[in-house]
Amino acid sequence: MKKVVSFFLIWRLYLFALLFVSWFTVPLGKNFLGGGYSNYLRNPFLWAWLNFDGEHYLAIAQRGYRDLEYFFFPMYPMLIRAVSSFFPGNFTDLAYVGLVISNICFLFSLIGLYKLVMIDYEEKIAFLATLLLIVFPGSFFFASFYTESLFFALTVWAFYFALRGKWFWAFVLCGLSSATRIVGIALLLGLVTEYFENRNRRNLLPILILIGISGLFAYMLFLYLRTQDPLAFFHNIGIYGAQRSQRLILFPQVFYRYFFKIIPNLNYHFFPSVFSTFLELSSAVIVLVGLVGGVIKKIRLSYLLYLLSGFLISTVPGSFSSLPRYILVLFPIFVIFSLYLSGVKKYKLVAVLFLLVIVNFIAAVYFFRGYWVA
Repeated sequence: MKKVVSFFLIWRLYLFALLFVSWFTVPLGKNFLGGGYSNYLRNPFLWAWLNFDGEHYLAIAQRGYRDLEYFFFPMYPMLIRAVSSFFPGNFTDLAYVGLVISNICFLFSLIGLYKLVMIDYEEKIAFLATLLLIVFPGSFFFASFYTESLFFALTVWAFYFALRGKWFWAFVLCGLSSATRIVGIALLLGLVTEYFENRNRRNLLPILILIGISGLFAYMLFLYLRTQDPLAFFHNIGIYGAQRSQRLILFPQVFYRYFFKIIPNLNYHFFPSVFSTFLELSSAVIVLVGLVGGVIKKIRLSYLLYLLSGFLISTVPGSFSSLPRYILVLFPIFVIFSLYLSGVKKYKLVAVLFLLVIVNFIAAVYFFRGYWVA
């Protein structure tokens, strides 16, 4: 516990240092700044954490959904609104509440990940998996006004309860995750796989599945009553980036689009766009390598299926856009690479960690200054 808390505190200090450095290294972008341009200038230490999607979640928490916002699932803004009801405040207070929730959830996520990995592996693997997570490019999203921390906490603790045989609580957390991110479906697949492998009572499974998918069904019912379109969250995708499609695109086509349409047409004079595009493509390759490595290392089938399905769901719109952020919650990737890195020479491990820290540094300073990263 002390080691995990120490990790968390060092990580927080590191992120604040990156935010400070970003002021002197990257010019300020004028669009998609948290709280708007004027609010950001007055207090960048607060509003830099709400850039891009953070603005949408804050708006939903403040006054509910409006048209074209259904892409953002309700659990996180609902939780912020519920907590805020105990001490009503203004727009800024909601921002602080959301950030506190995100950071607390991430601390619980780290504890859960450590305990989960320790069920199957030695402490060295748990240590490395946690370390890889906090230095991985995009880990600053766990501290931001985003759903990553909440979803990750629900995921690792759902698996932890499942591996301890506490199925009801595992599927309850899964139900909450399905109201937080669409990737909750992938978590459900992982839990069902684990349930079958433990040869539990089959007659209970339909009830557990209904619990595990209840959050998504509740949101779809809300959308149907509100818009007559239960899949409005999917049909809104194209609004948030021209690279996303509202029709189903098969996985091999996504690679084709990157190599033959996106990369050849990049503006190579604008570094943030080049950086984010190649970071997206690299993230996809990392997941594919991790999946192969997971099969070789014979990790749990439930972990592999969660990783694979979570990855594929993220590519359904026909793009790897936001993938560096999406794979943060796919924890088996960090377990797999920790298994490999635990056996390499120390200088190779240091080199890998240094590379991740550098890429994470670049991603963070650009995000804090209002440039798209993931």
